Amino acid sequence: MPGSRVPGRTWTVRLTGHADHSASVTCSTEACRMPPRSKDTAALKRFAAEHVRAHARLATVRPNAACACRAAQCALHEARTQCTGSTLLVLVHNPAVGQVWTLAEICQSCAPLIAHTAILGRAQPPARQAPPAAAIPAPAGPPGAAPLPVAGGFSSPQAAPEAPARRRPRRPARPRRAS
Repeated sequence: MPGSRVPGRTWTVRLTGHADHSASVTCSTEACRMPPRSKDTAALKRFAAEHVRAHARLATVRPNAACACRAAQCALHEARTQCTGSTLLVLVHNPAVGQVWTLAEICQSCAPLIAHTAILGRAQPPARQAPPAAAIPAPAGPPGAAPLPVAGGFSSPQAAPEAPARRRPRRPARPRRAS
């Protein structure tokens, strides 16, 4: 059914310490391969953070996704709110704890209520289908004349000029001190 919502996704990566002073990393996605248990917790923490970044790079925020916190009964935040607005991909990570990273599709209303979040992506509205070629009016002009150029001085993306390289503005020269 068009316009129906799909459940919002969440990914949770957790660094868990053990009694023998070793640690392990787990991911809520069962297909993910994790490194073996190790005493090098700094390396495992770097791996966990990079693993979350990899999930974020691969996840396309779905415009028809329902808020994931609604499915979790707003466990990510205390205040109750109506889930509204477009879908965002947020990372929830408390640096004071530093052992759990949660990536989730959250609505615009709930995202500001969640502590320690970073917005990583926004849902793009679905692309509209272009009208059929017959429905696009031909440019006005005398019959047999060359087509009029598109405003902006180029007629196709291939003919577009190269974008100028961005440069940093120059700092004004400082006056020299007398020695």
